[in-house]
Amino acid sequence: MPRMTAARAAVEILKREGITNAFGVPGAAINPFYAALKAAGGIDHTLARHVEGASHMAEGYTRTNPGNIGVCIGTSGPAGTDMITGLYSATGDSIPILCITGQAPTAVIQKEDFQAVDIASIAKPVAKAATTVMEAAQVPGVFQQAFHLMRSGRPGPVLIDLPIDVQLTEIDFDPDLYEPLPAFKPAATRAQVEKAITLLNESQRPLIVAGGGIINADASDLLLEFAELTGTPVIPTLMGWGIVPDDHELNAGMVGLQTSHRYGNANFLESDFVLGIGNRWANRHTGKLDLYTQGRKFVHVDIEPTQIGKIFAPDYGIASDAKAALELFVEVAKELKAAGKLPDRSDWAASTQERKAQLQRRTHFDNIPMKPQRVYEEMNKAFGPETRYVTTIGLSQIAGAQMLHVYKPRHWINCGQAGPLGWTIPAALGVAKADPETPVVALSGDYDFQFMIEELAVGAQHKIPYVHVLVNNAYLGLIRQAQRNLDINFQVNLEFENINSPELGVYGVDHVKVAEGLGCKAIRVTDPSELGAAFEEAKKLAAEHRVPVVVEAILERITNISMAAAEIDKVNEWEEVATEPGHAPTAIKPLKV
Repeated sequence: MPRMTAARAAVEILKREGITNAFGVPGAAINPFYAALKAAGGIDHTLARHVEGASHMAEGYTRTNPGNIGVCIGTSGPAGTDMITGLYSATGDSIPILCITGQAPTAVIQKEDFQAVDIASIAKPVAKAATTVMEAAQVPGVFQQAFHLMRSGRPGPVLIDLPIDVQLTEIDFDPDLYEPLPAFKPAATRAQVEKAITLLNESQRPLIVAGGGIINADASDLLLEFAELTGTPVIPTLMGWGIVPDDHELNAGMVGLQTSHRYGNANFLESDFVLGIGNRWANRHTGKLDLYTQGRKFVHVDIEPTQIGKIFAPDYGIASDAKAALELFVEVAKELKAAGKLPDRSDWAASTQERKAQLQRRTHFDNIPMKPQRVYEEMNKAFGPETRYVTTIGLSQIAGAQMLHVYKPRHWINCGQAGPLGWTIPAALGVAKADPETPVVALSGDYDFQFMIEELAVGAQHKIPYVHVLVNNAYLGLIRQAQRNLDINFQVNLEFENINSPELGVYGVDHVKVAEGLGCKAIRVTDPSELGAAFEEAKKLAAEHRVPVVVEAILERITNISMAAAEIDKVNEWEEVATEPGHAPTAIKPLKV
């Protein structure tokens, strides 16, 4: 039996589990693992500037392509605690990433040694598993189990903590004999699917709510096929956006308090039956449950059995992987259609598209300083259906979800449940690293952008180009808008007069200078008529220099974005809605007045 260090065995297992990329920051307690990484070859490593950034790069990498698992690596102590936000984010959105940390020697772990912290205990609430490996011989089994857990059931992250002496200990291990463990995924039965379709067929105005679990299962094509077979309109959740193209005749729009369409909420409120697949009934999607559930029957399909009934009790629940369930949904629907036993839903589907043509928000404004709505209008013109959008939280993300267009799964990559500021830059780098051939466009407000701005240097160093649209109003815009309910405007304004950039007025941070100082390119735009040219220039600069390119749009200081406090029928439209086609020139359907 070949002998090698446990660290080398771990690296060999990574390669046999399909890992080709990793993100991280070396340190004393993880250096033996890095030595093995170098000696083994075959895994491309991207050096982050912050270990939290590495965890978000791993998230972006996983979210880009089916089967990807991002790996992030850090040393002991604060490196692990820095990754906790990434673990939480990945857990909330069912994203598998593997965090590997170094640790103090086993003999001193409980003796307050330098940078020795019980990271496994800290990480357990936000991971599927977190283990400090105390015996070198257990390293292969712990890594094998980690990949099994990440892929089984509801996907999620795992942390493995490796004391330095464990990494250095030699063990017997033959990489050529290693085999990954098969993943376990619950699967619906034919009888369960027939019951669900019976309930669907009994309804008059059914909808499918398509969640991120469909994308995780790589089952978007099956969902679309089932929707087309049955003529059932689809409401994608924020995490499921792209499953059905925005311009498809069965796309009924998004629903919710914030990232929703006017027509999406209106269509939902007209429905009498909802089939939810791979979704978790998130509160910003449902709003108050009494309104959301009133007058409707629900069927819920989810890979995690305990998710069914967690938010409200459906009329029927099925514990199943989305792909396994949808294969049966398609099979049964085909048989029923061939037998002429599927109801005609064409009038109902057509009514959803009528609302899509009638209920739109205005995006075209010529104001200077510019309104954010115009930025998204120009983005729709400049960036085509192949674009992968990356964003996390804030008014920029909410408005982007209301006004941008997405046509494919994994082309809206959004940290949905956790929403940590700073996520966007590193996640975009992970996405661009995973798929360098597809255009990547990130979207941030100024505060999200500033949180992990140093990660731009990673893109410059490692030649990872993408375009970053930065909407700057020198405010914590979402928090300011929320504070209206408390009649305050407190500690949310970021303006100051920058003595080094007086031309900015009170907009404070000179993002162009900072981006250029980090080795990137940047363009500032103050006139909305110049946005289109700036986006085209940004694409050219990214291609030429192979670095991130920032397009900063200077916004009016205060804009309130459409949203509701609690109920999806009470969305506050702060701005004038579209009343003529010129108000929304990039809408999916021409405005019908």
